[in-house]
Amino acid sequence: MILGISPYLILNGNGEEAVLFYENAFNTKTLILQRFGDMPGEENTNLSDEEKNRILHEHLKVGSTDLMISDTFTGLPYQIGDQTTLSILISDVETTKEVFGKLQDGGKVIILLHETFWSPLYGQVIDQFGVTWQVSTQSAQK
Repeated sequence: MILGISPYLILNGNGEEAVLFYENAFNTKTLILQRFGDMPGEENTNLSDEEKNRILHEHLKVGSTDLMISDTFTGLPYQIGDQTTLSILISDVETTKEVFGKLQDGGKVIILLHETFWSPLYGQVIDQFGVTWQVSTQSAQK
């Protein structure tokens, strides 16, 4: 079952500045803040101190909308104009695979579906209309 869709802003190393800006602009506070250096295990062993301090995931509640912010993943290209993606949260792995498969039809996979420390299944795809989607299964811990 699809749980919801949220805007996700992707920045290039100035995520923390954006977080402070949007907290002030929307008179809200951060609910979740994770940095690349917070990743468990070997995920962050080859990151520089600057990379470890980048925003991996930030979650603001703006009214009834969830606004997410992240700096780019290390090594991924950054293109001005591509800062906004859509994040779709799904309750189960099978529906995640189905939705991802349909979104990739005529599109381009950026990150193959795979297990992460925050999701049983996560991937990124640009659909046939040029919209970038972050597709994620809700963690059982939530």
